Amino acid sequence: MRVVVSGGSGFLGSHLCEALLRRGDRVCCLDNFSSGRASNVAHLLRLPGFVCTPCDVTARFRVTGDVDTVVHLASPASPRDYQRHPLQTMAAGSRGTENLLELAVRNGARFVLASTSEVYGDPRAHPQDEDYWGHVNPIGPRSVYDEAKRYAEALTMAYRRSRGADVGIARIFNTYGPRMRADDGRVVSTFIRQALAGEALTVHGDGSQTRSFCYVDDLVRGLTTMIDSPRTGPYNLGNPAERTVRELAELVLLITGSHSPLRPLPLPVDDPVRRRPVITRAHEGLGWHPRVPLEEGLRRTVDWFAAQPDTLPRPPDRPTVGRPS
Repeated sequence: MRVVVSGGSGFLGSHLCEALLRRGDRVCCLDNFSSGRASNVAHLLRLPGFVCTPCDVTARFRVTGDVDTVVHLASPASPRDYQRHPLQTMAAGSRGTENLLELAVRNGARFVLASTSEVYGDPRAHPQDEDYWGHVNPIGPRSVYDEAKRYAEALTMAYRRSRGADVGIARIFNTYGPRMRADDGRVVSTFIRQALAGEALTVHGDGSQTRSFCYVDDLVRGLTTMIDSPRTGPYNLGNPAERTVRELAELVLLITGSHSPLRPLPLPVDDPVRRRPVITRAHEGLGWHPRVPLEEGLRRTVDWFAAQPDTLPRPPDRPTVGRPS
């Protein structure tokens, strides 16, 4: 197949491009590099099936040749990024989604939307299944991302009902792994960067809030399964193993061998207290479930961060990265 991936130079998008090329697909990556990095896909440029086109999917762009699938990942995805670029985030979920749906419809291609667990907001139902409609503050600081994705889902379903579009919706929960930006503000990358630099790990609140962390290889496997499936969803894609933020911090300290202290910070506005996906629908409909335990995924991620000399400060007394016995 030939697959168009918007946001293909981002953390998740670059792994998806790589997986698609590995299985023999051709890939057209679209990105304006506002939060993605060209270095994430530089190693793919030498492959004959890969093309990277710098463009903004919220404006006019052109994709020539055949298109079998369109995967829409383009959007600032971390709180730091989407709060820095609120209008661009809203545009990616609205105009960007519409432009890519039009591309899919013109080519008779399947369209897969990378939505998010943020459509559930600060959930009052726990754990969250796909029938839960969410608890979102539409005017809060997180709303530019939450509501952009909710609108994108609504628009995707409108195209299915009105235009007969072949669509699929994936609701992605917290994902981590190599190629995360050290400065993206996400909790995994922040803790690893701070631990490797010998800095205090900044824990919001008392650290009792929970998240469910899915390793990037598992998440990409879920997306490729959705590309190949005729099913619409939405499907929760995430790891149902729920951990507190404090547990995550302690695990990062153990894996890095760091003796950094924990430093409390106030909770951000509208920060979800609990987050855990029900993945029964994805398991039964797609045959998908995560395989990589958090401990193993964190070791791989720490090893990658530690090998990036231009990403992390390395004071002389920084502990050597090691594995617990």
